[in-house]
Amino acid sequence: MKTILSALVLAALVAASSAHAQEPTAMSLHQEPQPLPELVFTDESGEPRSLEDWRGKAVLLNVWATWCAPCRAEMPTLDRLQERLGGEGFEVVALSVDRAGAGAVRKFFDEIWVKLPVFIDQDGAAIRSLGLFGLPATLLIGPDGNELARLAGPAEWDTPEMVAFLEGIIEGELVDETGERK
Repeated sequence: MKTILSALVLAALVAASSAHAQEPTAMSLHQEPQPLPELVFTDESGEPRSLEDWRGKAVLLNVWATWCAPCRAEMPTLDRLQERLGGEGFEVVALSVDRAGAGAVRKFFDEIWVKLPVFIDQDGAAIRSLGLFGLPATLLIGPDGNELARLAGPAEWDTPEMVAFLEGIIEGELVDETGERK
């Protein structure tokens, strides 16, 4: 009986720790905004793009790949976040590092009904220049182009808590015009 009880307690602890690991993680603001290196990538039509294209907006830059299971799982939440908050003050930029190119990303987006634009960094330069150690990786970039926060790993981007956090950034309630914490 003691063995069965011990096994049940162990199973409950393992299940609880697994459930906790799947909870979305909130982004924490850096103490001070961090400068970013210049990133150059392409859009679906092969035109060069850079983060400068979104200067003046808060940007959630998600670096991901179609072969990354956690990346695939979070993509619909990023799409819903863009639908909810995207506009003059905010943009989700999903930057794929797929070597297979924009066609592989478009095919995946079409399969799961994601309407985000396709951006591709086929040689993975973003991973190196941003110092990323895994995928997905997401950076919150202020309107001035500096990194305000970074999250390694997946998240549920459309939860009420995450939306409220990002709305606070967009509306300038959490950081001032220079990107400093208030």
